[in-house]
Amino acid sequence: MNRAKIEKTNAARLLDRAAIAYELVPYAVDEEHLAATHVAAQLGEPIECVFKTLVLRGDRTGLFVCVVPGDHEVDLKAAARVSGNKKADLIPMKELLPATGYIRGGCSPIGMKKALPTFVHATAVEHPFIYISAGVRGLQLKIAPQDLVRFVRASVADLSRPM
Repeated sequence: MNRAKIEKTNAARLLDRAAIAYELVPYAVDEEHLAATHVAAQLGEPIECVFKTLVLRGDRTGLFVCVVPGDHEVDLKAAARVSGNKKADLIPMKELLPATGYIRGGCSPIGMKKALPTFVHATAVEHPFIYISAGVRGLQLKIAPQDLVRFVRASVADLSRPM
């Protein structure tokens, strides 16, 4: 796909404004398979480098974001602990768009309606770059994990367990 034809997302524009290097990488969307494993296969990248953005609600702090490897599921107890909560759960799908401005399969930790506390899984910083959603289905951001952590003011923590 010609780079000139890739529509920049709000997340990409925010990174441009902050002078943070990234690459927009398109992939074919399959509405039946929005999982990160499908995205990794489409990109031809190892699943360990493709991260998914999950929004949770803690019993004390409210909404927060976890960015975890595509082949992992968030450990709710670990997520609650690192976010200062006793308990945390994924928000219902119907709340995702109103809370973040993003839909399932296109939720980026960058450019949400409101800045939320963000936690990035510790394995992210072991890679020279990772892939996260660019804010729409069919487009990923390839970014240095340290740049992502710095830009969204994330904490790095062990948040997940393999699926």
